[in-house]
Amino acid sequence: MKILTIIFLFACIAVCSYGQTRFEQPAYEAIYSGVPWFEQHGNTVSAHGAGVIKDNGRYYLFGEFKTDSANVFNGFACYSSADLYNWTFERMALPLQEEGKLGKNRVGERPKVMKSPATGEYVMFMHVDSLNYKDQYVGYATAQHITGPYTFQGPILYEGKPIRRWDMGVFQDEDGTGYLLVHHGDIYQLTADYRGIDKQVASRVPGMGESPAMLKKNGVYFLLSSNLTSWERNDNQYHTARNIAGPWTEQGLFAPEGSLTWNSQCSFVLPIIGTQDTTFMYMGDRWSFPKQNSAATYVWQPLEINGEHLSIPAYRDAWTIDLFTGQHKSVQTQGTEIELKDMDAVSFQGNWKADSMAVYRSDNKDDHFSYTFTGTGLKLYGLARPDGGYAKVCIRDPKGNTVVESIVDMYCLYPAETLKFVSPALPKDTYTIIVTVMGERGNWADKRRNNYGSTGYSVALNKIVVE
Repeated sequence: MKILTIIFLFACIAVCSYGQTRFEQPAYEAIYSGVPWFEQHGNTVSAHGAGVIKDNGRYYLFGEFKTDSANVFNGFACYSSADLYNWTFERMALPLQEEGKLGKNRVGERPKVMKSPATGEYVMFMHVDSLNYKDQYVGYATAQHITGPYTFQGPILYEGKPIRRWDMGVFQDEDGTGYLLVHHGDIYQLTADYRGIDKQVASRVPGMGESPAMLKKNGVYFLLSSNLTSWERNDNQYHTARNIAGPWTEQGLFAPEGSLTWNSQCSFVLPIIGTQDTTFMYMGDRWSFPKQNSAATYVWQPLEINGEHLSIPAYRDAWTIDLFTGQHKSVQTQGTEIELKDMDAVSFQGNWKADSMAVYRSDNKDDHFSYTFTGTGLKLYGLARPDGGYAKVCIRDPKGNTVVESIVDMYCLYPAETLKFVSPALPKDTYTIIVTVMGERGNWADKRRNNYGSTGYSVALNKIVVE
């Protein structure tokens, strides 16, 4: 690919006013990974550490509703979808509590919802903690309706005591038995009402890490987990067993080594069962601290399974799923491509320079570029890199009104050319896109004071595709 590198920051932001547009028509026709998604009101979908449950023919996504300032509990959001492409914000299923363990200045993470076959009640499980991660336990909440509101019940108890661990997940077996998965390989079987622990079925599965997720195919259980690198992505691994109690076999990585699981951390696996096939969809988070609300994205990819072998051998920017047959396929880029040789149509403002990769580059705050196009939408393909920063993306209509606004994170631990922004489907018209260098970047430290994140503000743009 030809590359046009641009380092974005924040200049034309004063005119951009977020969340003004309501998308009445379907915004997307595929599952796009690594880009911000917009719900019906034009706001970014914020549901991290998420899980999905299908209920009465509709899919419900539950996740952490993040802020752009701090890693505090801000509530668990619920979105719904008929196609897994377009998401409707339903409500804060479990909002910030007035006081207590999920009140102000607390941590609430990784919500997962299952419906108890015995009671018909919806039960949400989550990690509850203090900001310094020293008061952790697995908590649960209950509701009579899928969207909530959920009532926080406190810790789930095993032998009369809370399970004082952090990263957790859930799994519902084919017979309806529910399981709680805890980091480092502890697995608990839930009681029939999902409100308690019946027994522990596995302990300290060797080689298991954080953020556990599970699937089952043809009698084989697959247990996924990540390594410990804070918000940084890493190469996730998996284990297999014929019995959920084990013995578990360590199988290694399920994405190419060095891809950092296609720049994501596993959260959940959704089985999409059809008449001809079942697609198991890997759901991962591409964290972007501190801008976890506006710039963190999702990596959803179909898993390939052969016997006890599990893999995501290639990354798909976009793919579709037939919910009736359960079959999936990749989607090719559609539209008019504007590449480097055609960039006379792009107006650059600021100190843009060509570098050794034959790209344009700027890391000066408020430098920006604009491009006017006629169509129903636009895609940006970029080069994320270790010195990537944040970019403000703003699309305006002919009257100068902002119709879409977003922040894009151009950081990656290794150079990666990929799709970085997809506008929702818009009424056919003439629009102007403005991309601005914000002068900000993702940086953070873990509990051991190890530093992670970007070393600069670089953004690269391979091409623009107008639809």
